[in-house]
Parts: sequence; C-alpha cells; structure tokens
Amino acid sequence: MLGRLATWLRLLGYDTLYFADATDAELARRARLEQRVLLTRDVELTRRRGVRAILIESERVEEQIRQVFHTLHLTAREAFSRCAVCNCVLQDISKDDARGKVPPYVFHTQERFRQCPQCARIYWRGTHWARILGHIEDLGASV
Repeated sequence: MLGRLATWLRLLGYDTLYFADATDAELARRARLEQRVLLTRDVELTRRRGVRAILIESERVEEQIRQVFHTLHLTAREAFSRCAVCNCVLQDISKDDARGKVPPYVFHTQERFRQCPQCARIYWRGTHWARILGHIEDLGASV
C-alpha cells in the first residue's frame, strides 16, 4: 500500500490519486486514460502495456519519496497547494471566513488560510508547516 506516499505527494503539490481497493485492470485503465504515472509495489502491474509505471522499491515512505522525486526529476515548488486528503487544489480564504472553523489560537496567530473546495478542510502554516518543510529539505527536494 502506498497511501502515505500519496499523501506526501499531495502535500508536495502533485496531483495524486490513490485507490486502495482498485483492481490492477482498473488502475492500469485509469493510468492510460488519464496519462498518469502509476506508482506501485506490484511487479506485474509495471509490465502492463501502455502504462507508465514506477516500481516502488522501499517500504519506507522517505525512501519512496526520494525514489519518485529522483526518477521523475520533481521539485517541491508547489508544496502545500493541494488537499492532503482530497487532492483538490486549495483556495485562499479570508481570515474572516476561517473564523469559527479553526481553533481560536490558530485564528489569532495566523493570517493566511487555505481551504479545500471539496472536503472544506482548512490549512494554515503553523508549527507543523515548518516541520514538514524541514522534512522535505531532508529528503533533498527543493522547495
């Protein structure tokens, strides 16, 4: 399962779909139809015709991210532009619109908020943001 890798790729700004229960045929069909790169730990799935696939070698998410970034020559310049859960592009919202939807401390200490138009989750650059940035830099991905 590559669910954690999918979440990280979204946090890093990449359009990333994840289907835990899809069949190999469905994954291959979607990858071909939508011209996506299929990330998998299944050797047989990488052999499907017309599918651009990367066989993920490690079980550790940090190494998986490194492999994908190295193989596809990615950067993290668009980090924090997508919802980690829904994959939708986040939209800026005003501080007033965030009132009552975020913890009071967050509301008083933050000025910029972004919201997912699909699931309505709200994101802000709190202390977790600095930790995530540090983690990204540790992985060797430029921000």
